Amino acid sequence: MRVSREQVVENRRKIVSAAGRLFRERGVEAVSVAEVMQAAGLTHGGFYGYFDSKDDLVAAAIAGALASAPPPGDLAAYLATYLSPAHRDDRARGCAMAALAAETVRAPDAARAEMTAGLRRQIDTLARLAPGVDAAERRRAAIGGWAAMVGALILARVSDDEALSVEVLDETRAWLETRREQDARALPA
Repeated sequence: MRVSREQVVENRRKIVSAAGRLFRERGVEAVSVAEVMQAAGLTHGGFYGYFDSKDDLVAAAIAGALASAPPPGDLAAYLATYLSPAHRDDRARGCAMAALAAETVRAPDAARAEMTAGLRRQIDTLARLAPGVDAAERRRAAIGGWAAMVGALILARVSDDEALSVEVLDETRAWLETRREQDARALPA
């Protein structure tokens, strides 16, 4: 039975979405193609009609997960949401950068290219929101802030000590808010 072009597009979207959730939750190596297809509500046999390999799926899932992250509007609200226990605990729908960056270091070029593109987009977005006297200063603040946020989320997730985990999130958020306030005060009037 032939599948319509629209259904092919929808099925591919379901596969990419399911893979993005599963890979973030459990890691790329811990998830089989059969599990992804089952989570997408499709049969394992149809996988190769959509992707040439699991590596192709990994790249598409990274791209999809990074593109689905809501862009920050208000930096303070974004910090509060990103550096929260709720975000820490929701690995399946949380930050793809924090969940998959370490694995992507050893991934094929296509997956690394998608992660790099997502990193560039996030830095550019944060640089538009960051205080600073010029573009270079705003970019520096964006890179430093994003690195602190992702690092804090990873450290909070790895800790089996709830109090330490929350402290890492809270103190990183407080440090970034202080930096942002100091940078804003330093701007010429």
